[in-house]
Amino acid sequence: MDRRTVIGGMAGAAALSLGAPAIAGPRRRPNLIFIMTDDHAQSALGCYGNKIIRTPNLDRLAAGGVRFNQAFVTNALCLPSRATYLTGVYSHTHGMVTNGEESGFTGEPRLISARTYPNMLRAAGYHTGVVGKWHVNTPPEGYDYSAILPGQGQYFDPQLLVQGRMMRGKGHTDDVIGEQALGFLRSAPRDKPFCLLYQFKAPHRGWEPAPRFRTAYADVDIPPPADFLEGIEDRPLPLRLADLGIANMPDYRDRVPASLPTAERARRNWDIFIKDYYRVLMGVDENVGRVLDHLDTSGLAEDTLIVYTSDNGFFLGEHGLFDKRLMYEPSIRVPMLVRHPAAIPAGRVDDSHMLLNIDMAPTARALAGLRPDREMHGESWLKVARGERVPGWRKDFLYQYFEFPAAHCVRPNRGVRTDRWKLIHWVRPEAWELYDLKADPGEHVNLAGKPEVRAVEQRLKARLTALQREYGDVELPTHVAAEPMPGKTRGCPPIPPGA
Repeated sequence: MDRRTVIGGMAGAAALSLGAPAIAGPRRRPNLIFIMTDDHAQSALGCYGNKIIRTPNLDRLAAGGVRFNQAFVTNALCLPSRATYLTGVYSHTHGMVTNGEESGFTGEPRLISARTYPNMLRAAGYHTGVVGKWHVNTPPEGYDYSAILPGQGQYFDPQLLVQGRMMRGKGHTDDVIGEQALGFLRSAPRDKPFCLLYQFKAPHRGWEPAPRFRTAYADVDIPPPADFLEGIEDRPLPLRLADLGIANMPDYRDRVPASLPTAERARRNWDIFIKDYYRVLMGVDENVGRVLDHLDTSGLAEDTLIVYTSDNGFFLGEHGLFDKRLMYEPSIRVPMLVRHPAAIPAGRVDDSHMLLNIDMAPTARALAGLRPDREMHGESWLKVARGERVPGWRKDFLYQYFEFPAAHCVRPNRGVRTDRWKLIHWVRPEAWELYDLKADPGEHVNLAGKPEVRAVEQRLKARLTALQREYGDVELPTHVAAEPMPGKTRGCPPIPPGA
């Protein structure tokens, strides 16, 4: 069965795959804690070089293991990316291609739950749990314990669906999620390994910090990126038709008058946004620290693999933008910290291996001693994390984005990224972007159509086509319109006549 297999066909083989013999011997298998934030830019971490934000516990996690600098998502949108982490396949294959209600797994949901790595591990003897933000259109079936936020959740006194019953937590949501994680760890049986999905709401919009962090950075001048006022006037038409400008973000209209000049409005929005963004991440950091401390005091740290990452990156003012969705680096690049004291040397930094969200599920299977699942698109990075040589590791990857019309009006696009080059294909109106990431890491100069890079562009177009065929991504999903019908535009501007 090749990578073109859709998940509807994959579901029929669930029993075979779940029953695959383990490679591991009688030794107890490692525990797994998968920590995910929502919309966390890689640049907003001390261990990634940010000199202003305070993230001592995440920096401690990085110092105890390996920090990956080349970690990416294959679709920079929350729900599709989360489903990809769980299943190890691209979003067009698992079927959740948008954040909307129309998006859902292809096939029978209960069988598809079996195709997620936590349930594969549970079938192999793991005690499993998920706490915090879920944001997937099928419920978290099959876990030994679940306590999730309905939908996006709220930042204070959140509702929680705990073991199928609606309850209400008290306090800041990420503190509540931290307590749920500690409760799971304290009650987990000691005669079997555990797998915990520990998933925060922060730093998702609307960036409401806990009271203890509300004045953090109040007296700090946080400079915006160097290209903050660059603008997108010379970018392709599909991007110019999108609504991502930080000057126009609606969140602070009660404090930032719309009558201000664009540059001043952008800077004032930035000043409010970035400090609250950093503040909610301080709450994440503190609650990660609580779990690290528990692992230390309970003797579990040595043989627990911890992964810290995000469902996608986020624009923090680069190119004058906020949000995600685009194939530009701030949007697709995510933090990736991995610690396992028993197997991974401390203090490593990996600059060379591209890790993707499709890799998490096969990595979890490998950790549990299960044989590789050939239906998954990703690869286990365990050997990479341990510093071992892995011949044939990927040199490029396919990116895809399908949600339209929807919030921010970003039209469907695909692309291919190598270690040096990035090619972006806008579907309609058709347009191309090409960036030399070595000479232009900030993606400021679009080289598409330039005669001096014609050979490179043609090679990348051929590679994009080949990747689409390899993964079976040859057509737009049927419910995603390339251009909205009248009355169904969701407020998105139409393509100008003649464009």
